[in-house]
Amino acid sequence: MDLELKKITVDLSKTEILHEIELSVTDGQLITLFGASGCGKSTLLKTIAGIIEPRSGQMFFDGVLANGVPAHKRGTVVVFQDLRLFPHMTVGKNIGFPMKMKGMAKDAIREKVFCLLNRVQLEGFENRRIDELSGGQLQRVALARALAADPRILLLDEPFSSLDEKLRKNMAELIRTLQKELNLTTILVTHDKNEALAFSDRIAVMKDGTLLQYDTPQVIYEKPVNREVAESFGEGFYFEGIVQNGRFISEEIEFLLPTEESNYQVFIRPEGLTVSRNTENPTHTIWDIQYRGRYSYVMIRQLYGKGQISVPILEHEAYQVGDLVRLSVDEKKIIYLS
Repeated sequence: MDLELKKITVDLSKTEILHEIELSVTDGQLITLFGASGCGKSTLLKTIAGIIEPRSGQMFFDGVLANGVPAHKRGTVVVFQDLRLFPHMTVGKNIGFPMKMKGMAKDAIREKVFCLLNRVQLEGFENRRIDELSGGQLQRVALARALAADPRILLLDEPFSSLDEKLRKNMAELIRTLQKELNLTTILVTHDKNEALAFSDRIAVMKDGTLLQYDTPQVIYEKPVNREVAESFGEGFYFEGIVQNGRFISEEIEFLLPTEESNYQVFIRPEGLTVSRNTENPTHTIWDIQYRGRYSYVMIRQLYGKGQISVPILEHEAYQVGDLVRLSVDEKKIIYLS
């Protein structure tokens, strides 16, 4: 199902939580609402679900105005962080509950429960009690119960937050697989940048109830609209400087930059910088080396400036403190910021 939000503004307890959010989701896409706690992600999810009504703005489901439509008639299903499974029911009865409420026949419910258990890799768990399951298994039951309702839009409110890193990744991969197989429009709330980058068709980056940027993971990473978005999706180096005679000059770094002369702010991710040994035309000297497993970080100081930066390298054995090196910049990796 297509979803379109136009200037959605939400107040809670007379405080504005969301400010004129505009968002379009194409049928079958998985998008993530990304941002720090308190930025409005969950409020936006609940607004789409119909749990919260906006003060102003419009929501369209497949082109039809959804404002005022009760939550149970929207075709949306929410998987909350606390899962909200029924502890007195077995796994099978939990999954079958939405179908029972629709009045489906017992045989049809049993068949679909069996199918959904296979989909979420819990074959043979239909008679297990909820208190017998691990965290990851509980997540799968909650997902299966949500799918049992045949949602038009699946809404996931940080459902992996209580899981360890490996289980989080496994659950995200499972949801992405099912979402693609079912061509199911899905909206995931997360504050995990790796989840957002790896599993999204588009990412909505939020802060203080506003939308900072909404685009594909590649554009969000490579062309962030501001420093805050850039730093949210991986480390990098922020430089303020001036372009003179085709060179960008700052306290930390200098490099060729064929553009008009002016003040600039640039952000460069580690993969845009290369350190190489060069005694003839050095730009920096190494003053410290920090070993961090796969990478080491060389802390380098500009020869004729005051600034210093740290750059990751793979072959830490090749360098020593005091070495003269040259720092090169990949122009294609330079991000210009406002």
